[in-house]
Amino acid sequence: MQDILGKLGLEGQNLGGFCGDWMGSGDSLDSKSPIDGKKIASVTQVTEAEYDTIVDRAHQAFLKWRTTPAPTRGETVRQLGNALREHKDELGALVTLEMGKILPEGGGEVQEMIDICDFAVGLSRQLYGLTMPSERPGHRMAEQWHPLGVVGVISAFNFPVAVWSWNSALAAVCGDATLWKPSSQTPLTAIACIKIAERVCKATGVDPAIFSLVIAPGRTVGDKLLHDKRIPLVSATGSCRMGYRVGEVVGKRLGRTILELGGNNAIIVSPEADLKMAIRGIVFGSVGTAGQRCTSTRRIIAHESIRDELVEKLISSYKQVKIGDPLAEGTLMGPLIDTGAVDTMMAAIETIKKEGGKILYGGEKLDGDNYPGGCYVTPCIAEAKNEYQIVQDETFAPILYIMTYKTFDEAIAIHNGVPQGLSSSIFTRNVLEAEQFLTAAGSDCGIANVNIGTSGAEIGGAFGGEKETGGGRESGSDAWKAYMRRQTNTINYTNELPLAQGIKFGD
Repeated sequence: MQDILGKLGLEGQNLGGFCGDWMGSGDSLDSKSPIDGKKIASVTQVTEAEYDTIVDRAHQAFLKWRTTPAPTRGETVRQLGNALREHKDELGALVTLEMGKILPEGGGEVQEMIDICDFAVGLSRQLYGLTMPSERPGHRMAEQWHPLGVVGVISAFNFPVAVWSWNSALAAVCGDATLWKPSSQTPLTAIACIKIAERVCKATGVDPAIFSLVIAPGRTVGDKLLHDKRIPLVSATGSCRMGYRVGEVVGKRLGRTILELGGNNAIIVSPEADLKMAIRGIVFGSVGTAGQRCTSTRRIIAHESIRDELVEKLISSYKQVKIGDPLAEGTLMGPLIDTGAVDTMMAAIETIKKEGGKILYGGEKLDGDNYPGGCYVTPCIAEAKNEYQIVQDETFAPILYIMTYKTFDEAIAIHNGVPQGLSSSIFTRNVLEAEQFLTAAGSDCGIANVNIGTSGAEIGGAFGGEKETGGGRESGSDAWKAYMRRQTNTINYTNELPLAQGIKFGD
């Protein structure tokens, strides 16, 4: 562990604020690994006064950065991607140490950072506007996209580095600075990322404050960030409850938000599905990251004719999932983030029973020498009805609900019958069902897949969802537009001044 920390420039005690200089004089925050409950290192958090200094410095960096040619901005992001390649192994291992996801997933998350940097580099030469015909002779209309300002990035513990990169790489090529407030459960990975970005900025002659950091309590500095008019856009990843708060506060000052909130993701399994393929997709989606992805598979809507066979095969697969140290080779499921998450899962299982559901497999705490720290559980399969309140509410844990349908319309109704709308999937070899699932009358989610699971979104597409998931979009496609301000231009290249709509105003 010390070797990993040393390669990333981390020490036993680390400063939690950055704006070109490192600072922090607030309370100390210990980062403990869910693998064994032991302390990894500590962070000195930022005070409210230091927060103000950091935002001011980030804004000054933005004023210079916004006039830098976009392809030049892209070169800095290219160098950031290369630096992440150099540190992929140790940064991925730190993700595993601090968050608990298995080592291949930790490395995969860093690869996602590298991929979005590559995407952003190409984007830096493609920040296109449009031209439109004018109704007035001798006039030309066009639109431009300009940098917006300092972007606040609030990330969650489950993807402690990738979400920052989705926002910061795009914001950087768009000409914005970012101010990152990471989860207090995963502060070390954030410091490691900013240290990498700091070195890249210094090597390319860029003010490192374009990638600023504040590690501090949400009730003080976090709330201050939401109210801060110096931050025109807040991109927040977290629970629906958190999203309501962010949307309300930022919206009241007419700021912008990108909200990527809870998911209650379902897979419809048709009688014409390839069950072997469906099982693989379901198990990865429900057990991967110990069920702590916003895209984790929560609900299975199986046709009544194949329900029993599907459940039997799922239970058989769940029994083969190796649970334990996420750093060990062959482990498929590591710990939950902390003992509080375990308590939440156990309470949810009791609620399932009280509401009339049935536990078909798993759902136990694991202890003993092989499971230190109290954060390990067996993944749970439960029979439930969609209308149960516990099913309607997302539990951030490896609980998979099984329900059945008779008609395809019924399956769609069950699928859409939850408040969240992030990711969705159908397994079927029936092209009519597949196409219907993707229509306006099909899945109501921001992501809809056919014959793949609900997890594993690629960076090339816009990522986000509808309804209580918040409506925001990050990563690929044209998500970059959220980080810029649109300007419509009309140019008159004549000596006349005609008005639009044929209006005559005097001589």
